[in-house]
Amino acid sequence: MLRAVRDLKGSFSFVAMSVDEPDLLVAAKSGSPLLVGIGDGECFLASDQTALCPHTSRFLVLDDGEIASVHRGSVDVMNFYGQPVHQEVCTSDMETDAVDLNGFRHYMLKEICEQPDVVRRILSEYTDDEGRVSLGDIGMSASELARVSRIVIQACGTSWHAGLVGKRLLEGLAHVHTEVDISSEFRYRNPILEGDTLVMAISQSGETADTLAGIRQAKSRFMKVLSLCNVATSSIARESDAVIDMLAGPEIGVASTKAYVAELVLLNLLTLFLARIRWTLDETSEQMIVGELQTLPGKIERILADQTAVAECAERFKNSQHFIFLGRGYDYPTALEGALKLKEISYIHATGYPAGEFKHGPIALVEKDLPVVAIATRGDLYDKMLSNIHEVRARKGKIIAVVTEGDEELAKLADYCLTVPEASDHLVPILSVVPLQLLAYHVAVMRGCDVDKPRNLAKSVTVE
Repeated sequence: MLRAVRDLKGSFSFVAMSVDEPDLLVAAKSGSPLLVGIGDGECFLASDQTALCPHTSRFLVLDDGEIASVHRGSVDVMNFYGQPVHQEVCTSDMETDAVDLNGFRHYMLKEICEQPDVVRRILSEYTDDEGRVSLGDIGMSASELARVSRIVIQACGTSWHAGLVGKRLLEGLAHVHTEVDISSEFRYRNPILEGDTLVMAISQSGETADTLAGIRQAKSRFMKVLSLCNVATSSIARESDAVIDMLAGPEIGVASTKAYVAELVLLNLLTLFLARIRWTLDETSEQMIVGELQTLPGKIERILADQTAVAECAERFKNSQHFIFLGRGYDYPTALEGALKLKEISYIHATGYPAGEFKHGPIALVEKDLPVVAIATRGDLYDKMLSNIHEVRARKGKIIAVVTEGDEELAKLADYCLTVPEASDHLVPILSVVPLQLLAYHVAVMRGCDVDKPRNLAKSVTVE
């Protein structure tokens, strides 16, 4: 193994065994994650904590360029040149129940239903009794954050959609110039990073290869990196200057749900904190927004309590080959996320568009009975969305509208209405995504798809 790994290039993590030494496993890591679980007279190898949780709460995290020689009850770690390396034993507070189905048919549905508790947990941890945001010791001081004049968010997939919401929040409330990049593009485009720029990485797993590479690029240019991450022992968390723990708990389903909602809540809290220290939002306004955030768990529970309309809609369109999702403003990233969820687990082609771009080409796709999901909650751009919905209706497309409770006007226009409680524009994405998660779930189940393990996908994308 020592001779072999020095000749290997690229990212890898693997385990070797020999019939001649049945009580020995040798594991090597470079780039991809690898953990060694330490049990009672037994050891385990895995790529993340979740897999180890049913067996042990104690583990070692291997760094790049390290080899673990694993026996039945002991572990020796060395570098690729055979020199011994000392690794501290970490302890996970993850409970076994967190990775059980607990009566649910699928992990995805369980995790969708856990979202109210996730929001409560985050608010309990990151707000104080006076209704103000309190981030605690995240690795960067308030004075350092106050000096930030520009934020570059880089993320992949669902986390990138959260970043798009974050851009509107940070620019609208904290008045910080913000850019959002897909990590696989960010790492190769030679971005301009200078002055008081903060690079922000968002990742559920903390092992996303492109996002990790983006962090390393930023740090090579002496930029500070703040990460939103759901795994405190992950590579991204360890290599960042500051980390905000998502507190979403283990997410087993490949299609991310509760982590996305956690990201949106944390981006709201981070924005409020920055707005306060930059003097762009007064304390009373901050407390009002935190107060509204605290109403969200109950509102999500109301959405989850009655899934009749979602199930009927799923039954009607389960055999469709194409979907279009439309949204404006804060609802545009929700359209992207809804489309991603549907295609991830049901294998139906779905595309999200900013509704203002609809007439610049995509409207040509609308034909009789094409399902168009329009996120049209009450807000500043509501009338504009109504115009888009009329355009779809005139071309005989089928309209599935995500609407605010009590919206009678859209109830007359849409073929199906999925209602959400009323909320401020910047909080609506936390609510409006829930019926779209449920729609994707029910469609996939009705089509007989493997909801938790969709084809061709992995939970953590640890290679390019």
